[in-house]
Amino acid sequence: MWNPDVYLAFADQRGRPFVDLLSRIGADHPRRVVDLGCGPGNLTETLAARWPAALIEAWDSSAEMVEAARGRGVAAQLGDVREWTPEPDTDVVVSNATLHWVPEHPQLLVRWVGQLGAGSWLAFQVPGNFEAPSHQAVRDLAHRPDWSKVLPDSIFRDSEAVQSAAGYAGLLADAGCTVDAWETTYVHELTGENPVLEWITGTALRPVRSSLDDAQWQRFRAELIPLLDASYPARADGTTFFPFRRVFVVAQVN
Repeated sequence: MWNPDVYLAFADQRGRPFVDLLSRIGADHPRRVVDLGCGPGNLTETLAARWPAALIEAWDSSAEMVEAARGRGVAAQLGDVREWTPEPDTDVVVSNATLHWVPEHPQLLVRWVGQLGAGSWLAFQVPGNFEAPSHQAVRDLAHRPDWSKVLPDSIFRDSEAVQSAAGYAGLLADAGCTVDAWETTYVHELTGENPVLEWITGTALRPVRSSLDDAQWQRFRAELIPLLDASYPARADGTTFFPFRRVFVVAQVN
């Protein structure tokens, strides 16, 4: 289960990559704009603001996220992106921090390009931080004897979950697109108690949470805190810098 409130705790920082991604899409008057993995809908709302004449289509696989998005007035649909097919009038497809959850997403990208019309835009962003200290700390703790019995390696993703910017550029160029791909490392300034733990609780720790009961979950979090503190020490002013690498791709179908 996704928790929209936990995810939105860092809405401003999580939204920055979405804004940067949209800035490179050159569509002027799209007919239909699709948000695959719309989450709680806070970023989907910006699509309607940029393209007010477009029909906005939104999908998410989480019932909780779809409910939250609908509460914002977004007509979100519950569905798996692997089952999505573009309508004939689809001119822009956006996916923000979603495709890394889908192992076969490179094949999906090629399929979508083949189904979209010439001139259409396909833009997505995925995290590239699977080897970051935060993720390594989670894996190190999970490999300890007490936890390895209940937390199998299969629930953790590594750097192979996504490709490099160059890898995606080659994939989509070969599929018949003009591609703009890049990588950015954001240094998020976090505040509050255990801010890195709270950040990854809304995303990377979801598979861990789903594998543990309430008591185990609280104990895992408590044991993880000193590992995260060692990698992300708080500054004298109480803030914590959290580097986060992301991979961006904007492709236009030729």
